[in-house]
Amino acid sequence: MGKSVMLQGTASGVGKSLITAAFCRIFKQDGYKVAPFKSQNMALNSFITKEGLEMGRAQVFQAEAAGLEPDVRMNPILLKPTTDKKAQVILNGKVHENMDAQEYHKFKPQLESMIKDIYENLSNEYDIVVLEGAGSPAEINLRENDVVNMGMAKISDSPVIIIGDIDRGGVFASLAGTMMLLTEEERKRVKGVIINKFRGDIKILEPGIKMIEDIIKVPVLGVIPYSNLKIEDEDSLADRFRRKSSKEKGEVNVEVLYLPHVSNFTDFNVFETQEDVNLRYVMRGESIGDPDILIIPGSKNTIEDLIYLRESGLERKINDLHKRGKLIFGICGGYQMLGKKLYDPEGIECGIKEINGIGLLDIETTFEGEKITTQVEAVIQNNVRGYLAGLEGVKVEGYEIHMGRSTVGRNSRYLDKIIKRVEENTSELEGAINIEGNVVGSYIHGIFDNINFTRSLLNNIRKMRGLDEIESSVKSFKEFKEREYDKLANIVRSSLDMNKIYEILEGEE
Repeated sequence: MGKSVMLQGTASGVGKSLITAAFCRIFKQDGYKVAPFKSQNMALNSFITKEGLEMGRAQVFQAEAAGLEPDVRMNPILLKPTTDKKAQVILNGKVHENMDAQEYHKFKPQLESMIKDIYENLSNEYDIVVLEGAGSPAEINLRENDVVNMGMAKISDSPVIIIGDIDRGGVFASLAGTMMLLTEEERKRVKGVIINKFRGDIKILEPGIKMIEDIIKVPVLGVIPYSNLKIEDEDSLADRFRRKSSKEKGEVNVEVLYLPHVSNFTDFNVFETQEDVNLRYVMRGESIGDPDILIIPGSKNTIEDLIYLRESGLERKINDLHKRGKLIFGICGGYQMLGKKLYDPEGIECGIKEINGIGLLDIETTFEGEKITTQVEAVIQNNVRGYLAGLEGVKVEGYEIHMGRSTVGRNSRYLDKIIKRVEENTSELEGAINIEGNVVGSYIHGIFDNINFTRSLLNNIRKMRGLDEIESSVKSFKEFKEREYDKLANIVRSSLDMNKIYEILEGEE
């Protein structure tokens, strides 16, 4: 079996996902075959592998950092919250069932042998596995049957490094408190700690580093500065949604509605790479501004989020923008909401069997029990107009994750033709666009990652406003992300004692 190291945190949001990706990139740069692993991930951001299996996006960007095709073994358990009390349990990429917290807690002991087998299988193929924990190992109420923090460290027999976030304050107390709440056996696994998201003069921090080392009896392996990289870091989502666009003088305004059950909001990260775009997320209690493009994203509970739009007054604003000719674009659940009717005869979502949609697209959607999970390639149809004029024949790639099936009526047109599904040739019509060409919907997550499609759309908006077209300095979103992973690795490598990290890997500490 390969070597391993596990990164755990004092809390959620301290940077575990990003530092795991950094370790994967560093070890790859150093010539090792390395893979990420997180036994259990709770997230509404997911991805579909080439095999049609669903996994958390955090392990996807970590796999990309490691130079690998995402593999569902890297995230064998994915929990997708459906309500405040229930989550859809996905095992090895396939839906198992919906469970509440107590049901899942009782179910976890049955998962340990599966996790052990999958981890060992992965470890046998790679020189190094970088494991990521979830939340904090000091959640003492969850210690029993734990399979994601110290329980997983025991299964994999991995040394542990604990990460603390100094930006939120109280990093020394959180590190000391975490160590105090671990059992003696668990503390023996901890070989060092990392202080993350530091701003300021490191000299001022140095006395505290010496004192915390004396208290917790393990070394501080380094201090990583606060950085603003354009990477899908789930640990920094709150920062992303709070901050304003860094390009407030950009000519094109894109706004994304942040729904209560929003999913796959990483679909819109690409807009941050476009020099002329101001990207804003419209949070709960905020008003829609005056965007050129308003995006309704995917949702884990489409009907409840549609009701939220209606009761909050946002639906009325969406209709106002439509009347003014602005572009309304729905992805997956957002696409379904734009239709005339949504039917849920089996009560798959929330018990409401039928509801009117926003009514801007002539489509109707029925929810069915079997989830569609597939990668796709498609080409834009020849009959598009309006904002998509000139995009006929443009190729797009992405993936579908949905339980609804939508039919398109005579007053809308299909958006694209799927030509490949899970690497098999096909010919299926998908998505919809209204006759005027200012309301668009698609099930394809990642459609905006196709720079040719997105840049052409943005340039159409520029032409409508009398602005010159521009070319993107980012020719490929994939290549852009590769550069960001290298930047991340450089920051982390220069901030940590990598010799000590390798000693920990070798068991020489």
